[in-house]
Amino acid sequence: MRKSNQASSPPLQLAPDHVTQAQNALLQWYAREQRDLPWRATSDPYAILVSEVMLQQTQVDRVLPKYQQFLSAFPTLVDLAAAPTADVISVWVPLGYNRRAISLQSIARQVITEYGGRIPDTIDELLKLKGIGRYTAGAIACFAYRKHVATVDTNIRRVLHRIFLGLEYPEPKVNDSQMLSLAEQVLPEGQAYDWNQALMDLGATICTSNNPECLDCPLQASCQAYRDMSQYSLFPSGAVLRQLRKVAEKKTTYQAQPFTSTNRYFRGRIVDLLRSLPADERISLTMLGPKIKPEFSVDDVVWLQKIVDGLVRDGLLDYNEDGARLP
Repeated sequence: MRKSNQASSPPLQLAPDHVTQAQNALLQWYAREQRDLPWRATSDPYAILVSEVMLQQTQVDRVLPKYQQFLSAFPTLVDLAAAPTADVISVWVPLGYNRRAISLQSIARQVITEYGGRIPDTIDELLKLKGIGRYTAGAIACFAYRKHVATVDTNIRRVLHRIFLGLEYPEPKVNDSQMLSLAEQVLPEGQAYDWNQALMDLGATICTSNNPECLDCPLQASCQAYRDMSQYSLFPSGAVLRQLRKVAEKKTTYQAQPFTSTNRYFRGRIVDLLRSLPADERISLTMLGPKIKPEFSVDDVVWLQKIVDGLVRDGLLDYNEDGARLP
């Protein structure tokens, strides 16, 4: 099978019959059960780019309405590139991680400047776009241009690991480079589009992180993790997996920081507040602080300045001596 020049790890030793069995079972399941998603009804690279950026760290059900709204507001790459950044952010809300909207617009502008408005069709060229990583490059090459390439997101990683390597606990058995190599190794010739989409569907609906529906999985006979869990229970399930994970993790004593006290939370509060201001109106740090943090004091000014500086670097706001505003 063809391989990209992005993976340099030696191939894992997989039984050919195991690979073929898994391929056939998953593709047959996908033919019956594939999700009806709007970005699967198009081969427009721009629309697929928008969907892939939106789907980063955001669930499908939240992306679906926003995807259509975003494409209605900015139907082409040229429209997105020419739009005021504040408008792009406004349409993006409330997906969160607003930096993705800035990145998407930057990609559009780079494509127009450097590629004549045509999104590249090879992984090597796609990776030259600022903000495009290996997964998104592979997804665009495969889903928009039907290239025979593998790509690995969170769902694909989990499904491939469980099928071919077994449980990911106490720790994954391969690193990122090895996982990409594995994904390329098991990519069925001529069926990259359906295979990659099928892996994502299985990971999103059945082979989930915390509650896999093992007894309903079409890959029971092919799945090494299913066999691993069968050593502990007659009925492999999410409950078995969660118990094994707890044992592996040994209940770390680390106490997670509440989200409402994280810098990410306050970044969002700042952007939301600035969106409520009249156009071009600025607000000073001393006025901004108490509005996003009731207990704000003079000791917090340095902390707030660092958050504002980070938002400026990410292109999410404009700041000068008169205060902050949206770009």
